[in-house]
Amino acid sequence: MRSPRLILALAAMLSCYSSARANPLKVGDPAPAVSGITETGTTLNLADVYQRQTYTLVYFYPKADTPGCTQQGCSLRDAYEQLTQKGVAVIGVSLDPAAVQKTFKEKFHLPFTLIADPDKMVVTAFGVPTRKVPILGELASRQAYLVKDGRIVWCDYSAKTDQQAADVLKVIAAQSG
Repeated sequence: MRSPRLILALAAMLSCYSSARANPLKVGDPAPAVSGITETGTTLNLADVYQRQTYTLVYFYPKADTPGCTQQGCSLRDAYEQLTQKGVAVIGVSLDPAAVQKTFKEKFHLPFTLIADPDKMVVTAFGVPTRKVPILGELASRQAYLVKDGRIVWCDYSAKTDQQAADVLKVIAAQSG
């Protein structure tokens, strides 16, 4: 049996195998008022979150419980108190089904909502590219969007895994100062 690291390395090398390109949102665009299914199986309307929170971070990751995606989620988990003090709601999105998202959230004690988006409704609304990778299937690109007052105020089209929270906090500090 092959090791998970070998499979992930092979998948990364072949990530250009097949991809679907969309036009990602940009700063100033209205944030999509799209709904998604959470890790608990309930429907979450992002427009409701935008209205309740000062900021909403919607971040996309390729696959739950893989090294980079875990680092990204744990970065946000570890800074969650700081983020919530700044009025940030954090929402993670991948193409994984709800049961996989729930297991990922529980395993790494992620305190924020995860959206299961196998039908690509949220991914498409944000214009996040996807790609088909042998063995792993279809994956969303790693991206992040910060929403304030219903508009995109920051985009990260190649989100850093272990620096995601620090990047968001820097953007908020710059907007506040």
